[in-house]
Amino acid sequence: MEFIIVIIAVIIIIVYNNIIDTKGFLSDVNPFLRRFMEKDYEFLLRIKYKGKDLDINALFTRRIRDGILITLVLIFMLLITGNFNYMWLMASCIGGFLVFKSGYTKLKSYYKARLHTMDSMLPYYLKSLEILVQHYTVPVALSRSIDTAPEIFRPGLKKLIAKIDEGDSSIQPYIDFANEYPVRDSMRMMRLLYRLGLGSNQDKHEQIMMFSKTVSNLQNKAREQKYKERLEAMEKRTMVMLFTTGGGVLLVLFMSMTVMMGI
Repeated sequence: MEFIIVIIAVIIIIVYNNIIDTKGFLSDVNPFLRRFMEKDYEFLLRIKYKGKDLDINALFTRRIRDGILITLVLIFMLLITGNFNYMWLMASCIGGFLVFKSGYTKLKSYYKARLHTMDSMLPYYLKSLEILVQHYTVPVALSRSIDTAPEIFRPGLKKLIAKIDEGDSSIQPYIDFANEYPVRDSMRMMRLLYRLGLGSNQDKHEQIMMFSKTVSNLQNKAREQKYKERLEAMEKRTMVMLFTTGGGVLLVLFMSMTVMMGI
């Protein structure tokens, strides 16, 4: 047992102090390790660190290294305390796996939060854009809306305007914007905007009315979703209070019974 403790301690010290090139070793086995990479891991990294040069393999290798190191540390601590057995070995491996997965789950949570923010803000941005479209052409309205648009949409809007200013009169800039912000009905709204920009002055009023009606529907959906989320949050709080109260009562009863039986 002491020999195993010493070996694990030496391994942890070597890895922590980079005495051995663990990065080089992990790079050598990288083709095998990539089988454990999540399918959308690279996509999520690109979303969070947009515009930055990323070494996907290095980031993934760091996750694996951290997971292995945590597993060894947990096993080392169990060996020292003398509580080591197969169940605790499995628990240590699970702990290392959770550390390995934590990098991915954080990215996933960030992406979901970002989608939720865009989904809730898009209808209100489109409503302000609707007012501008009534007085200006669609490209000019988009350009004027950048300063008042939610911060999350500004980079995409700047790209959209830049492509239009470069002479791209196709629907592709609008499609690119919708792909960058893949929330509810974003693709349909960008197609409507593009058609609105192509329309003549005679049928522009009719197209604006259609656009306005669609935006109003989106706003109603956003309000309903917001109301639903509030209800769910209140229900969760109520359930937590009930469980906490029930658990406290049971604990008091258990302690009372223990005292009575002790007497």
